[in-house]
Amino acid sequence: MRVSIVIRAFNEEEHFEKLLLGLKAQRKAPDEIILVDSGSTDSTVEIGRRYGCRVVPIDKHQFTFGRALNLGCAAATGDICVFVSAHVYPLYDDWLETLVAPFEDDRVALTYGRQRGGDVNKFSEHQIFARWFPPHSVFPQKNYFCNNANAAIRKATWEDHPYDEALTGLEDLAWAKSVQAKGYLLAYTAEAEIVHLHDETWDQVQNRYRREAIAMRAIDEHAKFSRLDFGWLLAQHVLSDGMHALKQGVLRREWGSICKFRYNQLLGTWRGFNGPSDVSAELRARFYYPTRPHHHHGHAAVERRPIDYDRLLDENEPSADAQAEPRDGDGDGAAPSLRIVRGDR
Repeated sequence: MRVSIVIRAFNEEEHFEKLLLGLKAQRKAPDEIILVDSGSTDSTVEIGRRYGCRVVPIDKHQFTFGRALNLGCAAATGDICVFVSAHVYPLYDDWLETLVAPFEDDRVALTYGRQRGGDVNKFSEHQIFARWFPPHSVFPQKNYFCNNANAAIRKATWEDHPYDEALTGLEDLAWAKSVQAKGYLLAYTAEAEIVHLHDETWDQVQNRYRREAIAMRAIDEHAKFSRLDFGWLLAQHVLSDGMHALKQGVLRREWGSICKFRYNQLLGTWRGFNGPSDVSAELRARFYYPTRPHHHHGHAAVERRPIDYDRLLDENEPSADAQAEPRDGDGDGAAPSLRIVRGDR
């Protein structure tokens, strides 16, 4: 199977290189990396070209999440399109091969992997990641939950079912719901783990959840979120997060962040929802209900190595001479320099 990496980006220079180094470190190297850039004004495109990315531009005024994915998939030459956010990075060198392994079953249309937060993420978002992405894999998955920050789809399926370009978010769930209804299978692959970095303002948190709630209304015509839901879930979330923080000995430090995050999350959700009925209980639980502790489920031992990003960043620091040398071409049509012999979101 040929594998194409598709990355959507806008001004992602802060974390983008770390992702590209993580791809370079994979045992199974991607066959190509496509950067769908919506008008970055920082060094995002330059970094991408330096690592062999093929750049596909999209006018930021025409941008939607679905349209960017459709452009990336249309440009891809692989059998599998792997989607990663530009502000994530894989934890292990077997991430890519683990993520795409379920496609050995011809019935599988989509796989997605586990996510966790980094040092910059808010405390409550760590609880959300723990809720949404448990430590054990699920196949086949019964509901249509997934997340395109760390996911892969079969291109042949996409050709028959392109992404909805009108949605304000959650285009991944809409696509998964559609193909699942056609009889395809979804796989959650917990061992394909990435770190997903969010360092958002409170307004950004609120807007993200408002956007996703608007999209959920379009995906599920029965969706609703009332003032009662807002108040009840705010109390539940704050209490649950507070208990987690107390157990970790960080309650005093994190209390303000917990209250602000959950307030803005749920206010954004309330502002975005406007439906006559409810979403499915299982999806509603994954989106809005507090984290419950998970028990570890062991799996067969696999030799895997954590990626040493400090070493990779030091080794890839360009010298002054290297920065001054002209490059042949702009990198848009070149084979990706990420391919390595050994065995690399």
